Amino acid sequence: MDKFKNTNDYLKTLDESKKEIIVRIIDTIQKTVPEAALGIAYNMPAFKYRKKPMMYFAAFTSHIGVYALPSSNTEFAQKLNAYKTGKGSIQLPLNQPIPYALIVDIARFRKEEIDALLDH
Repeated sequence: MDKFKNTNDYLKTLDESKKEIIVRIIDTIQKTVPEAALGIAYNMPAFKYRKKPMMYFAAFTSHIGVYALPSSNTEFAQKLNAYKTGKGSIQLPLNQPIPYALIVDIARFRKEEIDALLDH
């Protein structure tokens, strides 16, 4: 597996449909939390906010993985019932509409959570 230096390197490895989804996720998070910095972590696109991990995401064969820490899964448990989840992970199947509004909610939640942690 290639080691990605930046998100453009990552995006070059995706087919058009997955690239379109990942780009829209990036745009969605950037509009929601403009102060967040986009980079690569764990060899996938990731956002940090105030130097703290905010969200990671990656395209797989049949789903988009979103990683936003276990607290996000707890906070949005009701909305995540329709998806396969793990400790801090969410699998968004590619054969269903991507819930961009939920991604906005999670990004806002992570921003508020990081602000509360750092500003206490």
